[in-house]
Parts: sequence; structure tokens; C-alpha cells
Amino acid sequence: MEQKFTTRQYMIKSDFEFFHNRDTSLFEVDYHSHDFYEVYFFISGYVTYYIEGKAYKLKPGDIILVNNKEIHKLVIGDGALYERVVIWIDPDYISRLCTDSTDLFMCFEYSSQRKYNLLRPDIESLSYLRSIVTKLEKAHNSMAFGSEVLKNVYLNELIVYLNRAYLETSEEEIEADIENNPQISEIIRYINLNIDEELSLDKLATNFFISKYHLLREFKKCTGYTIHNYIQKKRLIMARVLLKEGSKIMDAAMNCGFGNYSSFSRAFKKEYGMSPREFCSSVSGE
Repeated sequence: MEQKFTTRQYMIKSDFEFFHNRDTSLFEVDYHSHDFYEVYFFISGYVTYYIEGKAYKLKPGDIILVNNKEIHKLVIGDGALYERVVIWIDPDYISRLCTDSTDLFMCFEYSSQRKYNLLRPDIESLSYLRSIVTKLEKAHNSMAFGSEVLKNVYLNELIVYLNRAYLETSEEEIEADIENNPQISEIIRYINLNIDEELSLDKLATNFFISKYHLLREFKKCTGYTIHNYIQKKRLIMARVLLKEGSKIMDAAMNCGFGNYSSFSRAFKKEYGMSPREFCSSVSGE
């Protein structure tokens, strides 16, 4: 069932949302982030997916996984039907599925740290993943008895097999289709791992033995952001995640590198249109 493309970047449902879109006209989705996890199945077209300083040139059958803290955008080329399946999943939904021995967050949280956001499964694994997506889409669009139950069964199965595909993906098979500046990628990784610390331009330039001018130019080229704006945005994204998980406001501010509440509150309200206290109230339903 063909769906109309939506530009919204927030979920309406509390568990997951399913989209199967086909487009012939060009459009561009600018850099953004969102509170949910995204599973992106590329079917056809010419697409480059930019995530945290890396550019993924996609092939049909590729799968992109984006977590709720990563900044990303799409660039769609002309000359072919652009078709994809996109699934948005609330992290709380995945949390309820995890067990002591099965961490289903792995493919979303570790892919960008240990490997890449791109999965390129072998033929057998890809065929099985496609069969799950087909069943999920059918149940999602059906009003038949039990469809509400089945769609969650198929989504659960999909999440398990995405993690298996993540564990089996070889870096060597996908590196040729990834463009990035290794030094900038290391700086981005350092920023994300040390978001609670001082991250001045001088400190980053010194730590990575790079001139400030070159760092500023290359960072903007790779990410679309100045270093200051990128760090500010990542701190706010992380703080929002922590608040949604139940962290106290001052703890979230300090853990994300804000020195005091007033500067944190001003930046948060400017970014999200509400104060941290208002956000906490909206999350808790008070």
C-alpha cells in the first residue's frame, strides 16, 4: 500500500510507525535528529545518507540504522524511482523486549561506535529480513482479526534479526561505499564520548594535532555544522534523552556539559520550544 511521504519528525504512536514510500520527484531532508530509532530499508533510487560526518552511498538492499542521538540527513538523486521502507521505533518498546542475555539495543547503539550505521546483509539474510518486512507491512495495513498482535510479533522478529545482521556485517564489504574524513570522524567520536567535558576549539585542535582553521573548515564540510553548533546540539539531544529517561534536570545539564541551569534552560527552550521543566511535565503526563 503506497503511502504519502510525511515531513514530520516525531512519532504519533507509542510503539512504532511503518512507512513504505515511492517518489519520482526530487527532495532533500535536511540535518535533523529525533527521539525514536529509525530503520531504513533502501529499495531503489540514488541516495546518499549522511550520519555524523559519514556519507553512505546506498545500494538496493542496504539497511541504515539511526539511533535517537545521531544527526543525519538524506540527499536524493534524480533519474530513478526512489523507494524505501522506513520504520520508526520507540526506544521504550525495545527496552521492554530486552532480557538479561539479549540486548536488542545493540544494533542501534553500538553500530556507530564499533562499525557503521550501514548493514549490508548477505543474500540469505537479506531475503529473510525482506520476508519479515513484507509480513509486517501486510499486518500493519490489515484490519483482519489478530493483525494488531501479528504486527508486533513481526516487529519483534525483525529487531532480533537486525541485531544478527549487525553482528554478521563485515566492515570490508561496505567501506568502499562510505565517504568520510577519518580525522573528523575521530573528533566526532571524541565529542560524543566526552560530551560532559570542556570541548573548546583550542582543546580539540591541540588534542588532534590540527590547525583551528583547518578543523573549522573540514568539520563544517563533513557535518553541516560549526563545531560550536554541533556540540551544543549534541548536548541538548543527550540532555533530552536523559530527561525522557527520568534523570533530574540538573543532573542532565551537568552530564551533558552545561555549567549552570540558566544557560541550559535558555538553550533547551530555544531548541525545543519549551523549558526543561515543561518537557519533563509533558513526558510524565502531569
